[in-house]
Amino acid sequence: MPVYPVAAGIVTSCASPGCWCRDRRPCYPSDLTDDQWAVLEPRAREVMSELTVAVGRPMVHDLRAMCDAVSYVVKNGVEWRALPADFPPWESAYAFFERWNGRGLPAELVRRLRELLRQHQGRAAQPTACIVDSQMVKAHDTVSKATSGYHGGKKITGRGRHLAVDTEGWLLALVVTAASASDKAGAKILLIKLFDAFSTLTIMWADTGYNGKPLARYAQAVAAITVEVVARASPHSFQVLRRRWVVERTFGWLMRYRRLARDYERTTASSEAMIYWATVIIMTRRLARYENGQPPAERWGGARPRSPQQAALSTGSKALSGAAAVPMQVVEVAAQVAQVAAYLAREGNPNLRGDAITAAALAEAGARAAALSGGLAAPRSPHWTSTTSTAGSAAPRQRKPWTRPSKPTSPITWPAGTFS
Repeated sequence: MPVYPVAAGIVTSCASPGCWCRDRRPCYPSDLTDDQWAVLEPRAREVMSELTVAVGRPMVHDLRAMCDAVSYVVKNGVEWRALPADFPPWESAYAFFERWNGRGLPAELVRRLRELLRQHQGRAAQPTACIVDSQMVKAHDTVSKATSGYHGGKKITGRGRHLAVDTEGWLLALVVTAASASDKAGAKILLIKLFDAFSTLTIMWADTGYNGKPLARYAQAVAAITVEVVARASPHSFQVLRRRWVVERTFGWLMRYRRLARDYERTTASSEAMIYWATVIIMTRRLARYENGQPPAERWGGARPRSPQQAALSTGSKALSGAAAVPMQVVEVAAQVAQVAAYLAREGNPNLRGDAITAAALAEAGARAAALSGGLAAPRSPHWTSTTSTAGSAAPRQRKPWTRPSKPTSPITWPAGTFS
């Protein structure tokens, strides 16, 4: 069975044999729409022209197909070899990913898209404040022990992601270390990257993991940034912490991409690149919405229609009537359960008598409901009695006291030769 249609005699527009990336149409949820590609394409081509080391043979495959292939891997968390056939060959897609990550394409795209987003949100292009936090994720068996470690607090063997975001949640700097590295050690590397990229930062908010005078003195000496720790007022209660929720929301955005749910990358540079590409996708979709004036997409796809039966069962305000009130399968299963439990209890196992009584009550309740739905007289439980007053009105029912059945006294006899 041919993998690519060109093997079956179909002529494609791509110059590479066995590839039809220039003829594909966006069909996956991870693919960029036309509006999103109109936002990303000019920035991507501009950055790639600036980062080109030497002029040589132009790229054969379509740039949009390459970006969609990387987005498919990041969003769905599949292996590179598992790319669908309408994308370029996985070797070419992975080569594109490695080559341009080494040149800094995704990091530069994040920078340019972040500046545009901040301007659309009414802020200056360069931030003056940031929020830092870390996240520990488990490592796959492809991750070497040299780049992973054990975090004693969260009991995780893997890697740590140290992020710095602005007040809108957009990524400013990123460091991936072993999980054994402390938050303060990761913050020191973040401070160096922040100082190299920004000259306007003055304050950094963090949680209590970054508390202490040594880190505060280091941040002031290296990057002239004041570290402010936002602590909890009470340790065992839910509360919205000032500024800290912004970076937690950013982690929530990133965890929607399955490739980031666990660290599968062999190097920390590749792990950082995956986070940068996920951020590029998030920023591109948001910027396309701003530039086209589109409303925010509903997270769960709008209100789902419910059948009348499901609505009545969910609210509990209306009782069902008719043949659909109680399925007959419930009555049949309850009767079978009652028979099995009664058989086991009859064999002399006292631990199952309560289950037998429960199953019998369930079967009786199902039979009563089925009889009521069919308009028949419902049988009454022997454990319930009702008294009638002289005026003919029914008084509240009283339950008869339940007594435990007597334990069988006859010993169990086994056939001769059973244990010989």
